Amino acid sequence: MNRRNFSASLLAISAGLALGPRLPKAMAVGRHLRPARLRAGDQVGLLSPASYIEDEALEKAVGNLESLGLKPVLSTHIRSLYGSLAGSDAERLSDLHHMFADPAIKGIWCARGGYGCARLLPDIDYRLIRQNPKVLVGYSDITALHNAIYRHSGLVTFHGPVGSSTLTDYTRAHLVATLFEGQAEQRIGVAPAQAEKGLEDAAFATQVIRPGVAEGRLVGGNLSLLASLAGTRYQPDIAGTILYIEDIGEKPYRLDRMLTTLRQAWPLEKVAGIALGVFNDCQPEADSRSLTLLETLQDRLADLPVPISYGLSFGHIDDMCTLPYGVRARLDTQEASLTLLEAGVS
Repeated sequence: MNRRNFSASLLAISAGLALGPRLPKAMAVGRHLRPARLRAGDQVGLLSPASYIEDEALEKAVGNLESLGLKPVLSTHIRSLYGSLAGSDAERLSDLHHMFADPAIKGIWCARGGYGCARLLPDIDYRLIRQNPKVLVGYSDITALHNAIYRHSGLVTFHGPVGSSTLTDYTRAHLVATLFEGQAEQRIGVAPAQAEKGLEDAAFATQVIRPGVAEGRLVGGNLSLLASLAGTRYQPDIAGTILYIEDIGEKPYRLDRMLTTLRQAWPLEKVAGIALGVFNDCQPEADSRSLTLLETLQDRLADLPVPISYGLSFGHIDDMCTLPYGVRARLDTQEASLTLLEAGVS
């Protein structure tokens, strides 16, 4: 796309708010709220609540949303810059609040992750979010938002691709099934391309760490963020849950440290099960004195009396499922699958 034309289109998108607000419907299920499903033609806010997003990645994010039949609306400060962050905390927080408050916006998509979401948590208006429930999508650093928003507003949010992710056929199919169709009893198996890659790369292969079947609410996200939330007001209540965890670029000793933090801060023995995604680029160097990735996960988790499976299709990978934070799901280690037992949207 021509850069000059793209810049002009960004301004048009930012200004293109429809008239005639349609307030989203939300359905209470237990203590949580399900946002209204997305529909073709919906305006969806695109914001960067963490790190700055480069033009090429932003262009990709706009194209991805348009390919789903959505109308992206850029947040006011998405081109702001403060060090490595996408603007000051006040600017990024203002964008988040505006997107939830604006009735013309039917969903919110994080353009990228990086770092910075945790800085916003104390000042988020959780009452505003509860009063205006809508789809919020992202992963990696967005883990901080998922955990804090669910804990303090009850809104089901979605651990899924950021706006600038690659939308493979697998990724797109699960987005549509989860956000647009609201499928319940949705079985999420390992992506075929990942299974094939797992034949050569152990990080992409499925492994049973402890066998079994478990049911519980889905909570979790990126391990680095979960460890950083330990001991704060934003950590999840994990008793009886399916805890899902992924990470990227962390060597085994760092994974050991973060899992040790969770073991000492949280009652991990009380979860119903643990679903581990793909820990991409987390193997030790060939000549280092280290446990392997899988040996580290087994060392830190295998003694827990719950089903644990590694290699499900979520994490920093192209073929990525979409997980509704807070809904009930079933983990089956033998099948290496998660089954959503209720819809994440109404």
